[in-house]
Amino acid sequence: MFLQNQSTSLTIHIVLCRTQNHLQEDRLSTSIKPRNMSYLNPRIVNLIGIPGLEHTQFWIGFPFIGMCLVALLENIILLISISVEHSLHQRMYIFLAVLAATDIGLCAAIAPKMFAIFWFQSCSMVFDACLAQLFFIHALQGMESGILLAMAFGHYIAICDPLRHTSILTPSILGRMMGVVVIRAVLLVGLLPILIKRLHVFHSVHIAHCYCEHMAVVKLAAEDVRVNKICGLFVGFTHIFVFLEFYILAFFSFFSHRFEHVAPSTNILLSTIYFLLPPALNPIVYGVKSMVIRKRMAQIFLLGHGSQQ
Repeated sequence: MFLQNQSTSLTIHIVLCRTQNHLQEDRLSTSIKPRNMSYLNPRIVNLIGIPGLEHTQFWIGFPFIGMCLVALLENIILLISISVEHSLHQRMYIFLAVLAATDIGLCAAIAPKMFAIFWFQSCSMVFDACLAQLFFIHALQGMESGILLAMAFGHYIAICDPLRHTSILTPSILGRMMGVVVIRAVLLVGLLPILIKRLHVFHSVHIAHCYCEHMAVVKLAAEDVRVNKICGLFVGFTHIFVFLEFYILAFFSFFSHRFEHVAPSTNILLSTIYFLLPPALNPIVYGVKSMVIRKRMAQIFLLGHGSQQ
């Protein structure tokens, strides 16, 4: 009887030891195996900002906010000048007014969330709102390049055939040109959020950018995104080749997503400058060189200075 009890206790002890060893092996294998996290149809995404420069984002925001304020001030004054001065109600100045409105919209689409990330650490964003921001940013940028092309065509007609300039660029022709610019940008860029929306599985919800840029969002997907990349490249090349004057930085922005050795912080800084610098420079390049606009701007500033006194 005593030997039977001893053998029973020994068997129980062996079983317990084996069970404990199996549990330790399972814990060890679980700790060694990487976790393959995936997100199905995420509702919220997080914008990191500038990876690697999180501790300096607060200070980086100041030159960017200065650039945005300058762009907004210049373009608002330009719109006021063109609307108030009847002598500026001409074809080329209408193009300039539409360009100014587009630049204001571009700054409004990028700046609020970017500065919320830099200064208030407000990084979360609804996924559909992120896609909406993506659409407006790229669509407005596409409209800007189309307007610059239309302005270049108007200048070409004015130089090569000045006597027929008025008869060629009639109000109906101007309306059609603006319609083509808007439809082109909406149709091309509208494909981007639609193609992203068809994706359901994502390996991360953290976007390594300070705004919802197309390729930064596409990289989150855990599915086949070759169609998204091809469409993004097509849209990018279309924007670049329409008008190349201000889009040298765009080459770096588009191709840096395809080469992993480019530092993410460098890409994000240059792509942000690429979006914010043209709105600040367009009024200077296209507006200030006009004597009538310079006089109207001077009158606005003098009136503002006189009212303060």
